[in-house]
Amino acid sequence: MADHDSPPDLRALPTLPLRDVVVFPHIVVPLFVGRQRSVAAIEAAVADPNREILLVAQVHPRTDEPTEGDLYEVGCIGKVSQIMRLPDKTVKVLVEGRARAQIHGWVEGEPYLCAEVSELAEDEAAAIEARAGDDEAPEATDAEPGAGTDRADTLRMRLQQSLERYAKANRRVSFDLVNTITGIDDPGQIADTIAHSLGLRVADRQKLLATPSATERLETLLALIEAEGEAADVEDQVRRRVGKVPPKPPSAESGEGDLADEFKAEYDALVEKSRDDKLPDAAKERLERELRKLKLMNPMSAEAGVLRTWIDWVIGLPWATYSEDTIDLPRAREVLEEDHYGLEKPKERIVEHLAVQKLRGRAARGPILCLVGPPGVGKTSLAKSIARATSRGFVRISLGGVRDEAEIRGHRRTYVGALPGKIVHALKRVGTSNPVVLLDEVDKMTMDFRGDPSSALLEVLDPEQNDAFVDHYLDLDYDLSRVLFIATANTLAQIPAPLRDRLELIELGGYTEHDKRHIARRYLLPRQIDENGLEAVDVQLGEPALGHLIRRYTREAGVRELERRIGAVCRKLATRLLDEGEGRKRFRVGEKTVEKLLGKPLYKHEARERHDRVGVVNGLAVTAHGGDLLLAEVTVLPGGGKLSFTGKLGDVMSESVQAAMAYVRSRALQLGLGREFYQRIDVHVHFPAAAISKDGPSAGVAITTALVSALTQLPVRSDVAMTGEITLRGRVLAIGGVKEKVIAAHRADVRTVLVPAENERDLDDIPDAIRSEVDIVLVEHVDEVLRRALALDDPEAFLAVPVAGARDWLGIFEEQADPPSVARH
Repeated sequence: MADHDSPPDLRALPTLPLRDVVVFPHIVVPLFVGRQRSVAAIEAAVADPNREILLVAQVHPRTDEPTEGDLYEVGCIGKVSQIMRLPDKTVKVLVEGRARAQIHGWVEGEPYLCAEVSELAEDEAAAIEARAGDDEAPEATDAEPGAGTDRADTLRMRLQQSLERYAKANRRVSFDLVNTITGIDDPGQIADTIAHSLGLRVADRQKLLATPSATERLETLLALIEAEGEAADVEDQVRRRVGKVPPKPPSAESGEGDLADEFKAEYDALVEKSRDDKLPDAAKERLERELRKLKLMNPMSAEAGVLRTWIDWVIGLPWATYSEDTIDLPRAREVLEEDHYGLEKPKERIVEHLAVQKLRGRAARGPILCLVGPPGVGKTSLAKSIARATSRGFVRISLGGVRDEAEIRGHRRTYVGALPGKIVHALKRVGTSNPVVLLDEVDKMTMDFRGDPSSALLEVLDPEQNDAFVDHYLDLDYDLSRVLFIATANTLAQIPAPLRDRLELIELGGYTEHDKRHIARRYLLPRQIDENGLEAVDVQLGEPALGHLIRRYTREAGVRELERRIGAVCRKLATRLLDEGEGRKRFRVGEKTVEKLLGKPLYKHEARERHDRVGVVNGLAVTAHGGDLLLAEVTVLPGGGKLSFTGKLGDVMSESVQAAMAYVRSRALQLGLGREFYQRIDVHVHFPAAAISKDGPSAGVAITTALVSALTQLPVRSDVAMTGEITLRGRVLAIGGVKEKVIAAHRADVRTVLVPAENERDLDDIPDAIRSEVDIVLVEHVDEVLRRALALDDPEAFLAVPVAGARDWLGIFEEQADPPSVARH
């Protein structure tokens, strides 16, 4: 450290070491901080009222944990103006440089570097005195102030002129810098602004930071800029004369000739490719401009590399390359039937779409199809079948977890490492401009501070706009109107409304057990036999064994888990084949063999109660995995009128509980409960599987039935399931997912399903095999539900007239500790 005659005014500041960065006074810079000690220094600075921090460059930037000896002795005192904590635990700070600072010592014991510093003021007098000492004329001392001011003004004018010439010859310097320093009066601030903006080495910047005199800094900068300008002029003259003067033979040792020849060959190849007739006029004109710019650049410069990459992307895209559509409706139907079992409505809509494409040709701008359904029902394979039926290329873009808008539109070319977005990447990979593009898991996109990718898709998926799609990297219009976009999603709730408005929804429901048996026989078992090397063996999976696999080892709307279980059986058989010798030619798999190979069953065949119980109702719900049985339980306790509900319920479902209780109170006399019954009891509504979030209005009917059952002590029939939303007057309103819910009820061996009458239009979607085994009852009012669901001796008389007398709840609590159950056979 430098010695001083008198101790300066010292103060301790948290210190932030910087890699390859020197911060000057008057300059605002953003910094990304990730090292633990550096983050602690930022936090300490923010906690201080002055928010000051010392910014010091590292001598060796590769040092990960710098100590006092790894830092320069002069730094810059800065003020932290903004701080942002990023998801990857790094911190982005905006720091404004205030003053130069000399480090005199270090404070020990802090979790971060802490330096004792003093400010370095602008020392013009010392600089003038040093120059005067070299001058033989003693009169110079009398003119020191005026001479210093005049010299600074002269230097500033010369520096501005040199900077203008340098900016014209070197594109790395913007004319904005020249305009900026024109409006600054302080010579020190001018010097610091230029030093920050020029691409100087860290050592040169640090030398300028450590120079207190503004005049000396201006002199140093002027010398650097004039030297760089002369070098640029020489290089420009060489470029202009290269076609007239025979080039100097390059030395074999330097390799300069090989480099020039390689660059010229690459440039000529790019020029030849840019003459492709398929390129649009706008792209061709832009390419010519960029090629002329590339020709004047140093081939080793970073900007030349960025420009070459951009040109490669523009030339390599299939601008007007289209595969020939072979839309043959009989063949399309054959392909769809061959690849998929069931799914009649989705396949019919796809054939209609292809028919319009056939009739309209290139003028067709059909809707964007979105296949919505639970996992494993064939959404992705349907898109592949469409590509095969039309002889188009197929490319899949996974959108699950995408949270950056630039992944769709690309980054602007000015960013380091910029590239086009996923759409342009897909088109280059497939090689045509009319492929089938699958936007998979469009409901799994998220957003953060980098933007909303779903908003970027609005232009891509709008037939009225996507003929001029602009990727930020290319900055050129690209025609996407002939691309057949197909999106997939598990649920619609997570797709933003503007994006959902651009999609035509095709719902794929869950498979029935009959469908799963057929799919397993036709697709899954042959594929797993082939993948597990059992082609030479006759594997016979009996119908009882297949049904056992479906009912006891899987619980899903699709067939993905079923294929895994069949694959597990095949692997066990392959192992047994090798253990017993490859001479065996046949395996017969029954129910007992399945349990022996896979272990005990994972699920009960029936998820519902086997007996009629008080306060327990079979509700129905739709999840991302398809339909499912949703039990609703109600119990009555001594209390003072409290209504509670548990089971991780959402706001809508919580309101359904309150609406159901309000309806029961309005019918208290008809139910024989007494007007003030709720004041002497507490009612608790619960939905099991509390770790799973539940929401939606379709549980209102089930909640009301459970409440009435618990309050009247009338059991609910265990072979009845129900769904529907209720009003305060007891009307049953329409809901969604009827097909999935009825399939779930059938899977649970429920034989009567109560459905809102307004959903009668949805019954046609239910497979005939299920409708023949399930009694679907349409209801308009809760009273009808209660008469059907409760175990009553005379259903027609129930609620017809008010029940005389009020129920003695205290007596019931004393007589019955457990709710009664009635066995049904």
